Order: sequence, then structure tokens, then C-alpha cells
Amino acid sequence: METKKNNFLSNVKSISLAVFIALLIRSFIAEPFNIPSGSMKPNLLVGDFIFVSKWSYGYSKHSLPFSIPIIPKKIFSKSPKRGDIVVFKTPEDNRTDYIKRIIGLPGDKIRVINGEILLNNKKIYRKKTNDFLDTDNNSSIKRIRKYIEYHEELNFEVLDIVDNGIADNTELFTVPESHFFVMGDNRDNSQDSRFKQTVGFIPFENLVGKARFIFFSLENSRFLQIWKWPKAIRGERIFKIIK
Repeated sequence: METKKNNFLSNVKSISLAVFIALLIRSFIAEPFNIPSGSMKPNLLVGDFIFVSKWSYGYSKHSLPFSIPIIPKKIFSKSPKRGDIVVFKTPEDNRTDYIKRIIGLPGDKIRVINGEILLNNKKIYRKKTNDFLDTDNNSSIKRIRKYIEYHEELNFEVLDIVDNGIADNTELFTVPESHFFVMGDNRDNSQDSRFKQTVGFIPFENLVGKARFIFFSLENSRFLQIWKWPKAIRGERIFKIIK
């Protein structure tokens, strides 16, 4: 009887230690996320599973599970760069995780005119490239206009589904101190800083981390539907660096 009790206590200690170590890794080193929507196409697809580095911008309460408020403000902070793809908590509820790309830094003035970005009175250059072939859940293929957008030394691909989209023309935004302006790469299908009521400017402390790489990817399949993996795994996306 005593042996069984000792074995039980030993197992509880081992499990508790494993959970504690996992929480430490999740909170301070890296956390996995999956991409549930198409707002970051063509660079991140629905069904991508990514690792986000938690040390990239420092730590706040949002680094911890359930945003436990034991870190009063951002510590060990590092400023993000324009073009970083970041995971953040939406200011609306400070709970929902979004992933977008940082376009505006504190003090920047941003306006979208006919789908093109005017940043600090300079139009961001973009060049048309081959169409993006998008496959939906019914396996039907749709062609979407794809551009390469050039931001200083950085360039990345964006999608432009339609002309005169709902956020193709905006007011002039001035990014406040310690805030950031974010946009989805799928410009006509993204709730981002262009929508003040739902997202707006992102406070620095709401940044959870920087998206680093894709560690797994499934097409039209849920993670637990293992029997579908042989046909659903996107092998070419595994360990792909996120830019």
C-alpha cells in the first residue's frame, strides 16, 4: 500500500514538473499557433501551424496563459520592425489572438488610397506578379491578383481581390506613441488597424510575439483528423521560414 502511495506521489510530481516546464516554455520562449483564417494569404494559409517567439519584443501579462496580470508592464522590451508578422491580443477584448503584419510604427502617418498605401506622404511601390491560385474547401480554384509590395529593404507578397474594396480608401491615420498599425497581407479580406471599432492601433504591451516558422501544415483538414493526413499534409510548407 505504501509503495503504491509513493508511486502515485512520484507520478504527480513528475506530471506537475512537466506541466510547469511546458508553461515556462510557452510563456517565455515559444508558443504554437494555428492559422484559422485567410487574412494573411498568400504567406500564411489556413491550416498552417506556426511557432511564435515570445522573447522577440519582451514580456507582458499577455505573454502568460490567460493574460494573468502578474507582469505590470512590458519588460525586456525590444521594438518590432516594420514588416514583422506578429501575434497580438486585440485591444477590443485583450483576449483574442490575431496575426497581422506591422506596417506603421509610432509617429507614422498612413492612408490607403485605391488599395495602395501612402506612408508618411510616400506611396508604397508594388508590382504585379503571377496570380495566386486559391483553393477553397470544395477544392475549386480561384485566381486572385497578387503583388509584391516594397517597404524599404523589405518586400513581400500581398493579395488584392477586388477594386474599391471596403477598406481600399481610408482616412489618414497617425500612429500614437507605443502603438502599431497592422494589416493583413490579404488586403480585401482582413480585419486590421483600418477598422478602428474592432482592431485599431495595437498597444506595444499587446504584442505576444513574432511569427518565426511553419512547423506543420494541413489542407482542408483538422489536426485531430489523423486519417486524412496522408493527403492533407502540405510537405513543402513544413519548416518554412515566415517572412
